[in-house]
Amino acid sequence: MKMLRFYEVGFLVACDGGTGGGSGGGGGSGRGVGTTWTLRIPGFGALNSVTYGNGRFVAVGWNDAILTSPDGVDWTARASGTDNPLNGVAYGNGTFVAVGEGGTILTSPDGVDWTARASGTSNNLIGVAYGNGLFVAVGDGGTILTSPDGVNWTAQTSGTSRWLWGVAYGNGLFVAVGDGGTILTSPDGVNWTARISGTDNPLNGVAYGNGTFVAVGYGGTILTSPDGVDWKARASGTSNNLIGVAYGNGLFVAVGWYGTILTSPDGVNWTQQTSLTSDILSGAAYANGLFVAVGYGGTILTSPDGVDWTARALGMSVWLRGVAYGNNTFVAVGDGGTILTSPDGVDWTARASGTDNPLNGVAYGNGLFVAVGDGGTILTSPDGVDWTARISGTDNPLNGVAYGNGTFVAVGYVGTILTSPDGVDWKARASGTSNNLIGVAYGNGLFVAVGSHPDPLSFASVILTSPDGVTWTAQTSGTTDELSGVTYGNGLFVAVGRGGTILTSSDGVTWTAETSGTGNRLNGVAYGNNTFVAVGYDGTILTSPDGVNWTERTSPTSKPLYGVAYGNGLFVAVGDDGAILTSP
Repeated sequence: MKMLRFYEVGFLVACDGGTGGGSGGGGGSGRGVGTTWTLRIPGFGALNSVTYGNGRFVAVGWNDAILTSPDGVDWTARASGTDNPLNGVAYGNGTFVAVGEGGTILTSPDGVDWTARASGTSNNLIGVAYGNGLFVAVGDGGTILTSPDGVNWTAQTSGTSRWLWGVAYGNGLFVAVGDGGTILTSPDGVNWTARISGTDNPLNGVAYGNGTFVAVGYGGTILTSPDGVDWKARASGTSNNLIGVAYGNGLFVAVGWYGTILTSPDGVNWTQQTSLTSDILSGAAYANGLFVAVGYGGTILTSPDGVDWTARALGMSVWLRGVAYGNNTFVAVGDGGTILTSPDGVDWTARASGTDNPLNGVAYGNGLFVAVGDGGTILTSPDGVDWTARISGTDNPLNGVAYGNGTFVAVGYVGTILTSPDGVDWKARASGTSNNLIGVAYGNGLFVAVGSHPDPLSFASVILTSPDGVTWTAQTSGTTDELSGVTYGNGLFVAVGRGGTILTSSDGVTWTAETSGTGNRLNGVAYGNNTFVAVGYDGTILTSPDGVNWTERTSPTSKPLYGVAYGNGLFVAVGDDGAILTSP
């Protein structure tokens, strides 16, 4: 588990549509609930670069991510208009320029509204800088492009076929760095000269400050030069790969793998700092008295001095696998022991779980949250904030948990079923099956557990029912598709699974196949506001007023969604790369 501090976390995106999944309560009324969906946390694998201009920070990354912030603390997701990963961003002459895979170039006057520009190349573009009235973008195969305005681009001859990873401007000179220790310099962005770096290590980033160029690279490589021509190796004190470097307030800050952060007042003497993350940090910038570092999993760190750092964003590329509502709080759980809480589905805070094991399911009952996961992990919390590990008595992965009739029931692999009256003391129950159990729900005096055969090629589904969680009976599902989730609402059990499977039953015994209208796997289902919501792969979101007639909703994400819950007039769906959606 990454031990990070998180404050006031919340991503908003101007995007309407529909997607969701999981299990949750019922009743209530509300217009558009389950129909129109908003992406609250986009879910992205990495942020690659960050810059500052026009009163705001702009960070770009994988999954076409663009985030902006006026202060480095509160970040807002923006629509990029491209599906391509973005690798670099710079600001100059009143314009932001972002570059990425497949020759992608985007421009924006404010970091909010972006326009695609013709680059004239399909090569990946990795870095971009502004200086002397000119944007310079660099990329694979020695690609160098220049533009006076970010709109019209001209290819230049670099003299190398090596990948170029970074570029900077200072003291009247552009400096580009890349594979094999490549260093190129140019006074105008047009005519480039190769320089001797003295290293064969890939160089990933370069910055200028205090009369010095600093280039960083693999194996902890740090080089400095007063003029971009003559370079000298410096001792970094680390063998970790360094990816980015920035200068501000009299200090160089270099970032890299395993959350590495190094600082130096002169580029010569370097000190390692505590970063609060083990994720790869890819880029850094300085403005308005603040350093901002960005990296994998959407990590964003800030520091006023390069020494003391605070995590500002969720910083995770983990799958969120389950979500529940109780005690006026949403709780989402996922890989690496991730636990997030929110009072409203919009602003999320990471909590310390005390485990690195993946958490697969969560439920609320009798004043207690219970989360379950791999290795037989069971955690409990009265508020979603402070969590206590409990002894489950099994090492089998636990996939789902539900509360009903004064009893918690947890289900897992190899037919594992555990029960507890209080979430603290757990007892194994005979399920009568060795099949994997994935989801469980309670309704109408009955627990229903669903799952599949351990061999995915066996094409067998499982449904078990129990009035008390102790004695279980196998039921006939009528399908060979794996079942992944189940809920109860309005007198009806609804189970979902592979191939868009949806089954309904009024008693848990007799099941009827319904037409879902999708072939995508459905992972979670919930009931609330007189509506069933099912979620699944490719961002699939389906809704139904009765469990029989289903409508596919427009989803603001194509990421797999694994869980959905209802509470306080709101559906919340969670999924891959930390994606979180709400409706309405």
